[in-house]
Amino acid sequence: VRRMDDDDKFIRELVCELCRQFFVAGWVTGTGGSISIRSKLNGNIYMTPSGVQKERIQPADLFIVGMEGQVIKPPLNEILPGCPPPKLSDCAPLFLHAFRQRNAGAVLHSHAICCNLVTSLFEGESEFKISHQEMIKGIDGHGYFDQLVIPIIENTAWEHELADSLGETIAKYPLSCAVLVRRHGMYVWGKTWEQAKRHGECLHYLFEVAIQMKKLGMDFNSPPAPLSRKRSRSASFRHLLLDIEGTTSPIEFVKDVLFPYAARHARSFLSSTWGSPATQAVLRELLAQAQADAASDSSGPGGPAQLLEARADPVALDESLLTALDLYIQRCIALDRKLGPLKTLQGLVWRRGYESGELRGQVFGDVPGVLRALRSQGVHCSLYSSGSKQAQRLLFAHSTHGDLTPLFDSYFDTRVGPKTEASSYADIALCLGSVRGPEEVLFVTDAVAEAAAARAAGMQTLLSIRPGNTPLAAQMQAFGSTAEFPTISSFEDIEAIMSLDK
Repeated sequence: VRRMDDDDKFIRELVCELCRQFFVAGWVTGTGGSISIRSKLNGNIYMTPSGVQKERIQPADLFIVGMEGQVIKPPLNEILPGCPPPKLSDCAPLFLHAFRQRNAGAVLHSHAICCNLVTSLFEGESEFKISHQEMIKGIDGHGYFDQLVIPIIENTAWEHELADSLGETIAKYPLSCAVLVRRHGMYVWGKTWEQAKRHGECLHYLFEVAIQMKKLGMDFNSPPAPLSRKRSRSASFRHLLLDIEGTTSPIEFVKDVLFPYAARHARSFLSSTWGSPATQAVLRELLAQAQADAASDSSGPGGPAQLLEARADPVALDESLLTALDLYIQRCIALDRKLGPLKTLQGLVWRRGYESGELRGQVFGDVPGVLRALRSQGVHCSLYSSGSKQAQRLLFAHSTHGDLTPLFDSYFDTRVGPKTEASSYADIALCLGSVRGPEEVLFVTDAVAEAAAARAAGMQTLLSIRPGNTPLAAQMQAFGSTAEFPTISSFEDIEAIMSLDK
C-alpha cells in the first residue's frame, strides 16, 4: 500500500514524465496544454502551472488543488527575485468539470495539430464522428463497429471562459470521454491516468486517420466494402427475435442512462406537452393505473392515494396534480414496474432526448455486422422488449452505429403479452408468419425465465452472457430451473452454436 508521502512523490514525478512524453508527441508545445491527476488516497488534484515549458517542469512546480478549485498547496520552489509567482493552469476550472461530473482520475489538455485540424473537417457542426476503426476499441465502452462521437465546442479568447460550455457539453454527452475545442485542442479524461492516456493516444490516432482519409477522398464513417463471396450454407432459423437489454445493448445503458434520463425529465416533459393528445392519453392511463393501485398501495410519498387526492382531472394543468404525477412516476421507475403507460411516457421523453442529441443508443459492436450477414441469408430480424415499440425504434434509429432500423422487420413489446409466458412467443411466431411454426424462430435473451418461456412455445433459444448481466447461476437458482441453454458472449457466436441446414 502506498503511503501518503510516497503517493505525493509518485504523482509529481509521473506528471513530469507525462509532460515530457506529450511534448515529444506534439501535444503540449509552446507552453500550451496541461495535465492533471487526482490522488486515489486523498482525492487531491495535481495540476501543472500555466505558461511554462511543459517539458522542463519539475516535481516541485506543481499545484495541489481541491475538488472545489481551492489551492491546497502551491509550488514548492522558491520564487527568485524579479520573477513572477507561478500561476495555476487556466485549464483548472475546465478540468474540475470532468473530475466532478465523471469522477475522473486524470484529465489531459492537448494542443496537438490534429486536434485543431479535425474540428475544421466539421465546420458548422457540433460533433466529430468516425466508425469502423480498430483503435475505437481503445475508447471505454466502444467497439470496432461503433460510431465514435466526440462533441465540439466553440473556442473563446480566454481558456477559463470555456468552462461553462465544456461543463454543459460533458453533461449532454454522458458516453463521451473527451471534448474538442474548435481550432484550439482537446480535453480528454479517464477513470485512471492510464485510461486517460490511452484515450488521448487513441483519439489522436483517430483524428490523424480522419484527416488522412479526407485528403484521399475516403469516407471515414462508412464500413469497408464486403468481400464478394457466396455462402454455401444458410441458417436453420428463418426469424431472429432479439431481446434488447443485456442482449443487443449494455444493461448499464438502460439502467444508468435511459431510466435516470426519463426520471429527470418526466415532469418538464409533461408540463410542456400537457395539452397534446399523446400526453393526455398517457395521463388517463396513469390515473387509471393509480386508481387500480390504490387498494393495495395507498401510503408513502408518490403513492396512488397522494396522486388521487391531487385531483384526477388531466384536462387542465395543475401544479399539485403535476407534482403528484411526478412522484408516482419516480416511484414506478424506481420499482422498475413494467406498466404500459409508464413505458409509453418514457418513450416520449427519450424521443426528445434522442432528437436533441442528448441520447445516443448504445449497441454492442458485434451486433450490426452479424445482423447484416444474417439478413443477406434471408433471415428476418425482430425485437421483443419490455420497452415500448417506439422506444425500441428510437434506440436503434439513433444508435452509436447510426440508423440501424433498416435491419429490423418487426417490433414487439409487452402488449403482445408478458415476456415470461409461452403464449406471448406463440403469438409472436404467428405474427412473424413462420411457415413451420415457432421452431423457425431463434430467440436471444439474457433472461433464463424468458428463454424458458420461448422454448416452451417451441422456439430455439440462446442466452446472452454480457458484462453487467445477472450471472447465469443466480438466474437458474432464482428461477428454480436445471434446464440447460446454449450461451453466447457475442453475436459472432450465433452461427458457431446453431446448427446449419438441418
